[in-house]
Amino acid sequence: QVQLVESGGGLVQAGGSLRLSCAASGIIFSLNAMGWYRQAPGKQREWVATATRGGRPNYADSVKGRFTVSRDNAKNLVYLQMNSLKPEDTAVYYCNTGDVLRDYWGQGTQVTVSS
Repeated sequence: QVQLVESGGGLVQAGGSLRLSCAASGIIFSLNAMGWYRQAPGKQREWVATATRGGRPNYADSVKGRFTVSRDNAKNLVYLQMNSLKPEDTAVYYCNTGDVLRDYWGQGTQVTVSS
């Protein structure tokens, strides 16, 4: 059974930083790309960043240069370091992975950036 558990969200002032973590179980972690998505109130869920199986990062334009995705295959963890946060980064952040059958999602962690 695949489980993804996010942590690290919270309330931060604009310009501040947070680091999100996602603990994965039930998968061969090193064989899976791991992604981060977010959903703001009244908006569709959007892709934020992905760490490929080899650890190569990819970013949405809106977070490029401010966010850093990384993974620790020994601990089955993926991180999202978020710097220079803006009020428009306020959202529930979700961890994601998938296989040939389906996508898997965590329960999400709330990030609120005050102006």
